[in-house]
Amino acid sequence: MMAQVEILQPGLYSSIQDFGRYGYREFGVPTSGAMDRQAAKLANLLLKNEPDASVMEITLQGPKMAFSGTAQIVITGAQLSPELDGGELQNNQVVQVMAGQVLSFRRRKCGYRAYLAIKGGFQTEAVLGSRSWCDGVTPHSRLEKGVKLPFLESKRASVSKYSSVKVDEHITSEVVEAFRGPEFDLLQPSEKEALQKWHFSAAKESNRMGIQFQEKMENNLKPILTGPVLPGTVQLTPSGTLIALMRDGQTTGGYPRILQLTETGINTLVQKMPGEKLRIKLLDYS
Repeated sequence: MMAQVEILQPGLYSSIQDFGRYGYREFGVPTSGAMDRQAAKLANLLLKNEPDASVMEITLQGPKMAFSGTAQIVITGAQLSPELDGGELQNNQVVQVMAGQVLSFRRRKCGYRAYLAIKGGFQTEAVLGSRSWCDGVTPHSRLEKGVKLPFLESKRASVSKYSSVKVDEHITSEVVEAFRGPEFDLLQPSEKEALQKWHFSAAKESNRMGIQFQEKMENNLKPILTGPVLPGTVQLTPSGTLIALMRDGQTTGGYPRILQLTETGINTLVQKMPGEKLRIKLLDYS
């Protein structure tokens, strides 16, 4: 039987995401999908969902929502003090929710993005083969008050003790892994050294399209011909600003691509609050 989650308060910025849509980047359509795939995948695996089932991505300040039916849920990623009818919940643990109960979030403890998975996944509309919300692609880009999200009601079941795990190292790590980008070797030796020795931090002007770094580098490189970019591509702008493109980012770009973040690097970066320090760890292709 289909039930619904009704959004009572939307929070700061939350959306429905799976692992994204593929095969449309040549038409300028972003991949989209969960910013921290590791956390989203973990939530689904704990519920025995498909790894790419649609989840709710919650940024910093969580929403308040009511369930019209019985459900099993898991919250992973950032620790945002979730509560069910006022009772504290733990991350990375399967929780039984009954019809009429209200889920809310109080305050951030660590991390920046949390993931709420529900047994069977959220049954929102699929567009171009994905349920991921994206501005200009899907009817919604973020949660709003009154929105109702369908899900398949699950029978009440006992919650196994083994359903609680701890694999949050990347959320508190300051190390962001990356490979050298296509234009990395055009940098001066001093610029290459700075990339590996400096501490960087995410700027407030960051979102699902891209994360800017507050610190600026010297840039003596010329713009390149427009070329393909991917989530995790780090561009160096003429002003010296580093921008790491994210899941909703553009599909082509004309700035030098000096780094390509690994999947783990992306997962780590997107969990950083603006101002939190991080450092780049260069990996070799092997």
